[in-house]
Amino acid sequence: MMEGSTVTMHDLMTRAVAAGDLLKGRRETVAVAESSAGGLISAALLALPGASAYFKGGGVVYTSAAKQVLMGVSDEAMAGARAATEVHALHLARAAMARLDATWGIGETGAAGPSGNRYGDPPGHACIGVAGPIFRTLTVKTGNSDRAENMAAFAAAALDLLEVCLRECADSART
Repeated sequence: MMEGSTVTMHDLMTRAVAAGDLLKGRRETVAVAESSAGGLISAALLALPGASAYFKGGGVVYTSAAKQVLMGVSDEAMAGARAATEVHALHLARAAMARLDATWGIGETGAAGPSGNRYGDPPGHACIGVAGPIFRTLTVKTGNSDRAENMAAFAAAALDLLEVCLRECADSART
C-alpha cells in the first residue's frame, strides 16, 4: 500500500472476488490467522456469495494466547520469530492452513496504530504470509498512523498476496 491511499470495504471485496474465483475454480480452500487486520481479511472473503466453497475459517489472533488456542501455534514457533515479522506471519499462515485443513493459509501480524508496537515497529507496519503449494511473504509499510485505514490496507495486501500466489501456482502448473 502506498502512503495516503485509503482502502474501502468495496476495494477489499473486489480483491476477494479475484481470489475466491480462483479458489473455487481450482476447488481449493483458504484459512486465515490475522492479528492487526482485525478480521477484515476474513470478512472480505466471507462477504461474497458462495464463500463456503473456499473459506474454511479464520481467527483474529491478536494475543499469544489466541495464537496458541485458536491456531495451535507452538511455543517454539512463537519463540523463534517475534510478532510483526515475515517469519511470524508465515508461522501463522501455516498454522491456519494445518488447523483448518485448508489448501492455503494467510497469516498477518503488525502494528495498526495509532502508535507502534512494543518491538519498535511504526504504525502502519505489517507482515503477511501465504502458505500452500507455494510460500510467500511481504512487509507492508503504509506510513500512516490511522488504525482503521491501516487495518484495511493490511487486509488488501493479504488478499493481493493470496491472488499472486494462486496465479503463480496456476502458471507453474501450465508450464
